[in-house]
Amino acid sequence: MPLFGRREPSPPPTTTAPARKPSMFSRRRSSSPNTRHTTTHHTTTTTTSPKRTSGMFSRSSHDPSITAATQSLRQAEAAEREADRALYVAKNAVREAREHVHRLEREAAEEARLAKIKQSEAKALGKKGRALGRHDHV
Repeated sequence: MPLFGRREPSPPPTTTAPARKPSMFSRRRSSSPNTRHTTTHHTTTTTTSPKRTSGMFSRSSHDPSITAATQSLRQAEAAEREADRALYVAKNAVREAREHVHRLEREAAEEARLAKIKQSEAKALGKKGRALGRHDHV
């Protein structure tokens, strides 16, 4: 028996917002922040002089190693797309080959069924043919 009692953790307390009475001067507002309307003013300014900044990150777009890495990434993405396309084509070819084999199996089964019917009819005719000619033994 454990020395101390085992206790299940209690669920977190739920809080409810107190209901307010609407007054004559209050606005109807939703308590959710998604439905509140906010007004934001954006000011844009344009300058005619080129923006010049100094630092390591401002030259990254012209850095040969970044350009080479970007090009390598684009080539890898293109190769992946080509591999996906080739996989799609291969899967379709396999599916079509399986369907063709299945059709051949069905045709062969049908031909075998017809051959059995023909064989049984030929056997029945052979029995009838053997019965003929009994007057030849005289």
